Amino acid sequence: MENKAPETIPYLVHEGIMARQERTIKRLWILCIVIFIAFVGSNLGWMYYESQFTEEVTTTYTSDATDGGNAVINGDGSVNINGESD
Repeated sequence: MENKAPETIPYLVHEGIMARQERTIKRLWILCIVIFIAFVGSNLGWMYYESQFTEEVTTTYTSDATDGGNAVINGDGSVNINGESD
């Protein structure tokens, strides 16, 4: 196997390539910043949109106690009778 010496390139060609890469990196940083601002803006927009609505839950219970007391329906569906009615 032959050992080949690396080829040399002119200094001006190397500088041209480096300048082009620097411009590309700068454009990519600007793109990253724009994407981050769009991400934050979209999240703020959704938070504003969701905050416009309120959820109101109204529950009405009707019950009748057999001994004239106050009947209270618990969250588990059982009925507690507390005291006497007014």
